[in-house]
Amino acid sequence: MTTQTIDGVSVNTQANVYFDGKCVSHGLTLADGTKLSVGVILPATLTFNTGAPEIMECVGGFCEYKLDGSTEWVKSSAGEEFSIPGNSKFEIRVTEPYHYICHFG
Repeated sequence: MTTQTIDGVSVNTQANVYFDGKCVSHGLTLADGTKLSVGVILPATLTFNTGAPEIMECVGGFCEYKLDGSTEWVKSSAGEEFSIPGNSKFEIRVTEPYHYICHFG
């Protein structure tokens, strides 16, 4: 199921802009302290580093991703998610805007 709305959040109104504007997100904090980011990645192939474990939830578009140490690209579409270990990295490539929610920790 694709998340449509997130209720009861505090939003960081200052955007996080990465890779010369190819990825733009906003940080959210839920009432229980859980941190998320909501954003979009424009067509590109990018490499992200993680501190804490992350779950990428696709809410629109699709991507292909490759986890650190893997040679296989895997497709993820709206309603799907994938997990990235902490202290790792992953590559993501998109050919159309990819809308996501990143769940931290």
